[in-house]
Amino acid sequence: MSARDRVGLGWRPELAAGIVANLDRIDVVEVIADDYFDAGRRALRALRTLARQVPVALHGVGLGLASAGPVETRRLERLARVVDAVEPEAWSEHLAFVRGGGVEIGHLAAPPRNTATVEGAALNLERARRVVGSLPLVENVATLIDPPGTDRDEPTWITDVLAASGTGLLLDLHNLHANALNFGFDARDAMGRLPVERIGMFHVAGGRWIGPPGRRLLLDDHLHAVPDAVYALLESLAERARLPLTVILERDGEYPAMAALLNELDRARRALAAGRARWASAAA
Repeated sequence: MSARDRVGLGWRPELAAGIVANLDRIDVVEVIADDYFDAGRRALRALRTLARQVPVALHGVGLGLASAGPVETRRLERLARVVDAVEPEAWSEHLAFVRGGGVEIGHLAAPPRNTATVEGAALNLERARRVVGSLPLVENVATLIDPPGTDRDEPTWITDVLAASGTGLLLDLHNLHANALNFGFDARDAMGRLPVERIGMFHVAGGRWIGPPGRRLLLDDHLHAVPDAVYALLESLAERARLPLTVILERDGEYPAMAALLNELDRARRALAAGRARWASAAA
């Protein structure tokens, strides 16, 4: 594995003590930005102190960038306050919509993949750049339904958004894996159609099967260990990518012992190393 590849963990209050105690095995920490929108100076100072000990990335969950409607300026201003206070190395948000007509749906919903949402996302990303001062990496989302009004597949739509906005991609490998299983396409082929040079970060996570036999769907719930298929995608990507890779393990509940999470980080490192080694062998 390239010495510059990095593997890290999502910051959660339940994991805080374990993360701080194991920074020698965690290369980067990802913090949910929305959790600090109403934080006082003391909490922001503590987060900035963490960012001086380990690289920190901020991750947004509530902007709703992939919408034909404009993202709320107040939300961008609150995000900008956190970014200014913490000075993270990067920030990211989802290619999703989360509200409509003033109603919060409480979910990162996949938008229709069409020209209107490509253009809407590009306009929202430009507004984010102006208010926050930089563009976010944008993340693909998992979905249990194929969005109505869609006229192109997911890799094409994501590539169109990246081209229209000039931003980079946070590629969530479990979201890609789940969508591939739920809608019958090949995840590795879809990954190969994305512009690898625009990928700035990766998420890995786990999920579970839901629904009756014959109609089962893979739910991306971040409550389970990363499956073998996601590590295989990471290995394949590491064989293809020439730039350094940053991988973040997401876990949002049913937390195992910290040792188990650290073992998952080590497995991600092994996947990266195997992919790099295959590339080196082929090049030789």
